[in-house]
Amino acid sequence: MARPSSSGARRRVVSLLAAFTFLVMAVTGVLSFFRPFSISLVGLHALMGFCFIAFVAAHVVNNGRNLKGYFKSPVVWVVLMVSAGLSALFFFQPAPVKAILGLSQNLGPALDRFEVTADGMRYQYHPSPDYEIELTVQAGPAYDVANPPKIAIWLENQGGYHIKTLLGEVDEGEALPYWNFKRRGWEKARKEAEEQGEPDAVSSPTPNGSFDPADYILPAGPETSTPYKLLIEINAEADSHGVYPDQPSLVYAVEIDNVNPTVFQLPDLVGYPKREDEDGKEAWSLYFVDDSFGSAVDLIDSALLVIRRGGGLDTSE
Repeated sequence: MARPSSSGARRRVVSLLAAFTFLVMAVTGVLSFFRPFSISLVGLHALMGFCFIAFVAAHVVNNGRNLKGYFKSPVVWVVLMVSAGLSALFFFQPAPVKAILGLSQNLGPALDRFEVTADGMRYQYHPSPDYEIELTVQAGPAYDVANPPKIAIWLENQGGYHIKTLLGEVDEGEALPYWNFKRRGWEKARKEAEEQGEPDAVSSPTPNGSFDPADYILPAGPETSTPYKLLIEINAEADSHGVYPDQPSLVYAVEIDNVNPTVFQLPDLVGYPKREDEDGKEAWSLYFVDDSFGSAVDLIDSALLVIRRGGGLDTSE
């Protein structure tokens, strides 16, 4: 029996590598659509894509003569037109395509940007071409550029339940106890829902019953939109004043309503967090900030929330 030639063995190896690489890309592509954003998953998909390009190039070199024959057929123009049409359709995303994309659980890598300057802080969150949040915090007289305060920014639904952290580090939880408490409660509730096999409770667009931030930030339409809040917790550590050896963090909040949208909004100081356990369970409440506070209230001079909307929902003032 004749042994396979080295060129034939090489073709088989390249073809199998291309096939299995494509399989990995297909699986990771589907998972990326139906699961929340994961840099590991997206990284695997992208890097395997580069490998796939290399293997396809090797496949073209190995089978150049046969492939040249395909380009002599008039069918190639039909294929090119179909490919160009699909590319344009998916790039410009008309309403039916957006409806399909709306089924995805992946809001992307939270396209955000956080800057600390001498004038304060600016946070930008751009989860969609049609939706951008920009929060500008103007520094107050107690703001120290060399040692900036700890800050967390997150979203809550009308029930007061955390739905997404926009900015916050877990190791800063002690300095930002209110955000840390809300975040841990959300993680626990989500885990319990997943363990009980209740995916609909996690991702369904039920008002105030969803764990998916897309149901609040990017609702499909006014009928599925409910107001939610953006909260800021800020704390400069070791800032003693009066009766406080270390003043508590302060919480600012503003309500966002996509049905009755407002472009410019001013977050208000809503209180300072205090722990009040109930029936042996951890609980936190917000209390009025009185005259006993000093430099803590001077960390922020003012804050401005700007939301730029487009498409889908009505954006009239």
